[in-house]
Amino acid sequence: MSTTHLTAGFLPLLDSVLLVLAREKGFAENEGLDLHLVRETSWANIRDRAALGHFDIAQMLAPMPLAASLGLTPLATEMIAPVVCGLGNNAITVSADLWRAMADHGAPGDLAAGPAGAALARVVASTQRKLRFGVVHQTSSHNYELRYWLSASGIRPDRDIEIVVLPPPLLPDALESGGVDGYCVGEPWNSIGVASKGAHIATTKAAIWQSSPDKVIGLRASWAAEHPETVAAIIRAIYRTGVWCADPANHPETAKIMAKAAYLNASPEIVGRALSGQFDIGAGVMQEVPDHFIAHDSAANFPWKSHALWYYSQMVRWGEVADNAQNTATAAACFRPDLYRAALAPLGANVPMLDNKSDGTHSRPYDIAGTRGALRMGPDRFFDGQIFDPDLLTGYIASQRQG
Repeated sequence: MSTTHLTAGFLPLLDSVLLVLAREKGFAENEGLDLHLVRETSWANIRDRAALGHFDIAQMLAPMPLAASLGLTPLATEMIAPVVCGLGNNAITVSADLWRAMADHGAPGDLAAGPAGAALARVVASTQRKLRFGVVHQTSSHNYELRYWLSASGIRPDRDIEIVVLPPPLLPDALESGGVDGYCVGEPWNSIGVASKGAHIATTKAAIWQSSPDKVIGLRASWAAEHPETVAAIIRAIYRTGVWCADPANHPETAKIMAKAAYLNASPEIVGRALSGQFDIGAGVMQEVPDHFIAHDSAANFPWKSHALWYYSQMVRWGEVADNAQNTATAAACFRPDLYRAALAPLGANVPMLDNKSDGTHSRPYDIAGTRGALRMGPDRFFDGQIFDPDLLTGYIASQRQG
């Protein structure tokens, strides 16, 4: 088998795990890929270096290929996402002072998004100082889920609360210095904030929108068209890695690998929290979040076009792009389930038959049609009870109150 050299950019986050393990455990090599990983310092660097061709592929924020394809980036480039790096992994963490105020206003401390948001709204209404929250990038799932949570809780983003952008590793220090009062980020930076800065995790992505995507493998559409076999090999490597990573028996080894200085540079105990779902949410209070990070189950690696369209709906909601037929088509075209199915067909993998699904309708696990039979999916509820149906996209966008 000939070997193809690939350069892949990533950020030090737990959900770079499938890229890292694809190299460390030989899944990429087994597909004929010599995977060279480059650790970056910010999502802006990932965005720009991918557009310039410095990276063949990259761990990307799920909305990032959409933003590049819709012309919302400095180097507008048509990009695609043929495979997803798992579901969940984010949380919203606040300073010790803000958490005390939220607790005084009724926050129960069980990570439930509704009560935590209601308590924050009461704090916002009672304080003279405008609070500031950090996110990792403007066109990030973090920004959109934070805004969704705030808005559904009666808080107007940009008016009642300021939102600023900082790279993930800088957020705990910004919280300690008072530069921000809270932040939305992936692991391990919430747990690091708790362990080293006295922070408190207020709620999680899994509580705001269950079984929702966060990171993808992104690449330039032109490069993908020129290298179809390599793209298929990438998809298979990530898929096989996801299967291995999902096995709890492999979590201790995964935590040790990810804890290395080249990756997260954190203790295996801190890294392991997202894998086990056992979190210290603040002051030694332990909380179980079994679906915090889903590496493979629930069709976690499948690039649903409907997920791309939900992120597009938020871009429209917050005035980043106009809603029209061309932009809708461009956004949907960024996620490529056709490439995913074709790549995995030789493995006999059971993958979804449809490209779209609704979200918000299932509070318990349910089955969908797969290419090899029924596929078990996890709950997909939004915390405020809303339903997203991609066939009713225009109405969904119109129904959302802007902040």
